[in-house]
Amino acid sequence: MSIPTYDQFIDPLLRLLAIQKDPIRARDAHEGVAELLGLTAEQRQETVAAGQSTYQNRCGWAHDRLKRCGYSTSQKRGYWQLTQAGLKYANSMSSPLPASEVRRIATTSLDVRLGPIKDDGNNASEPTEARAVQISSPQSPDEQLDDAIREIRASVIGDLLDLLLSASPTFFEAIVLDVLHNMGYGASKASLQRVGGSNDGGIDGIISLDKLGLEKVYIQAKRWQGSVGRPEIQAFFGALRGLRANKGVVITTSSFSTQAVRFAASVEGIVLVDGQRLAALMIDHGVGVSVRQIRIPKIDSDYFDE
Repeated sequence: MSIPTYDQFIDPLLRLLAIQKDPIRARDAHEGVAELLGLTAEQRQETVAAGQSTYQNRCGWAHDRLKRCGYSTSQKRGYWQLTQAGLKYANSMSSPLPASEVRRIATTSLDVRLGPIKDDGNNASEPTEARAVQISSPQSPDEQLDDAIREIRASVIGDLLDLLLSASPTFFEAIVLDVLHNMGYGASKASLQRVGGSNDGGIDGIISLDKLGLEKVYIQAKRWQGSVGRPEIQAFFGALRGLRANKGVVITTSSFSTQAVRFAASVEGIVLVDGQRLAALMIDHGVGVSVRQIRIPKIDSDYFDE
């Protein structure tokens, strides 16, 4: 008997999290859902290519879908918990969830999909193991792989944003400096200085671009919950002018208002980096993430030239 597909994990995971008063460890959620689905010991031993248990992998994707809908969160690393919206949703919906709701959760907010639910109007939880990506025209395996990589990347970005929001201000500032250093800024690791503190004047870090420290970039790194507005960027600009500096970067876990973006564009030397871009930079420059290589075979045409 095959293991249920990830969309079939959504309802039991939702129900399991709904009865938890506190955040639950992800591994405990895996086991709890496995019990609800009646998975056998043999099924629990099955693994995906990366070595992770298949049922844990699919439970993780189910949680990703709940997160995308705003129903769950993982602000504490390795722990899952329903949001208030998720708890309200779980209490308002019949069990099991209607097929239309499973379909909505499994495909919401996705530009690309891994194993989309078969839209036959009957059973939204029908196995999806061998399904192609649901699009208007056929895709090659290479194109499907590209879509899968984009979806995995989007999921990791979401997880990174949760972790960044739960990080302490001091640790967040250190993360920002690590990202900038890995991007090539600073003559050495010692060229990156964390300032921070209550009297930092809006400056959280300084990067010396040359060995003598003649040219510097000033950093402001804040874990804002809401959109960063023009007043904050103007204040940072004023702090730079007070230091007679002409290069500054404002990095946030959230986003910037239209007015803030327009102001930064109207002056020289200020760059804005929002949460999505910061998480993407962490992936691209290996900060807080690991990467596994996949061997994709391709014919070596030169070898077969006679």
